[in-house]
Amino acid sequence: MKRPLSVALSCVLSCSAFAALPLAATAQTAAASAERPEVKAAAAQVKADVIAWRRDFHQHPELSNREERTAAKVAEHLRKLGLKPRTGIARHGVVAIIEGGKPGPKIALRADMDALPVTEQVDLPFASKATANFRGETVGVMHACGHDAHTGILLGIADALVAMKKDLPGQVMLVFQPAEEGAPADEEGGASLMLKDGLFKDFKPEAMFGLHVFSTLSAGQLGVRQGPLMAASDRFTIKIKGRQTHGSAPWAGVDPIVAAADVIGSAQTIVSRRTNIAKLPAVVSFGAIKGGIRYNIIPDDVEMIGTIRTFDEGMRQAIFKDLKNVAEHVSAAHGAHAEATVPDQDGNPVTYNDPALTARMLPSLKAVAGDANVVEMPLVMGAEDFSYYAKEVPAMFFFVGATAPGVDAATAPSNHSPKFKLDESSLDVGLRAMLQVTLDYLHGAKAAG
Repeated sequence: MKRPLSVALSCVLSCSAFAALPLAATAQTAAASAERPEVKAAAAQVKADVIAWRRDFHQHPELSNREERTAAKVAEHLRKLGLKPRTGIARHGVVAIIEGGKPGPKIALRADMDALPVTEQVDLPFASKATANFRGETVGVMHACGHDAHTGILLGIADALVAMKKDLPGQVMLVFQPAEEGAPADEEGGASLMLKDGLFKDFKPEAMFGLHVFSTLSAGQLGVRQGPLMAASDRFTIKIKGRQTHGSAPWAGVDPIVAAADVIGSAQTIVSRRTNIAKLPAVVSFGAIKGGIRYNIIPDDVEMIGTIRTFDEGMRQAIFKDLKNVAEHVSAAHGAHAEATVPDQDGNPVTYNDPALTARMLPSLKAVAGDANVVEMPLVMGAEDFSYYAKEVPAMFFFVGATAPGVDAATAPSNHSPKFKLDESSLDVGLRAMLQVTLDYLHGAKAAG
């Protein structure tokens, strides 16, 4: 989930039953009203393996565009299944096609593989001790967003589909994607680079599905929403240049630290006073500030990076303009100079669930979790580069509850937290839900209204 600049996901604190969906989406026939027996059987067969894979990936996390070990393990297992994975797509992406024994649709399933620059604070026998270099610093590395679970689940689904491929209609593309959390600032990566590298050149699916474990849902719950689901995500960089001087004589220089503090404070008015959040929500957050090295030296410059989240393109562009304006003019008022790059690279579009596809597959989710445990998500300010696929083909992205029963999901450590803790029962629920969706779609389950 986007991006290294952590955005609190605590906005997703309450979910209601799917009553808000249009009547046509809820008045379904019984086409997919029961969990398929082959789904239950396959999930039981691969359960131990999925847990083992997830724990292995968790113990050996890798940052965006650095997923060498993870990609190698994935490709190795796919080859053992008799598949012929393509590797090296978008640096470390792995893609394989499962050919069903009968004619039918083409679909794609996606899992992301990268971890975050977060030092784990969860007491687990397989906790990460890994470190890496990130933005010039040595940092801990952790699967604080749950991509280890996604990769393990999709490997389990690969096992299940290969075992039943003789009777499987159609073809299934398995997409193991690197760099969902965002490539380093000077690199390309993630879903956009997968597409640029020709992911859909020879295989264009008619539908694509993805899932994400989510701390604000309890294990056993599934969450989904028609239309806009997750926000557009953009990064920005603001470098404020002053003039170095001794801390005892600030009047002899230009203090970029004071200017940066004023920029941060003034930037809060962009959303609170200049953006019509009665229309749709928006967020501007600063994620890191770096400047100076010694307590008694005022530095030459300060660099700040952050994120912008929006659901409306007009609001998105207006916030870009406002932030650049604030940075430049507030800095100038201090005698400093701001270089504001807003945004500093291509961001993610809004993650959009095709309404018809979501309505069609809703009974599949309910078949696995039960009506009461499938909830409608509010708009989520977190972002996902799955959004790029959803711009190319009809797509559905859904959430899998990750917080242990008995723990308040509203206050549990969120995704991206060093204390994020996945309840492993979510692996089984996520696998069954994705497999049910896959089989129902391939076998032609239709929504009726």
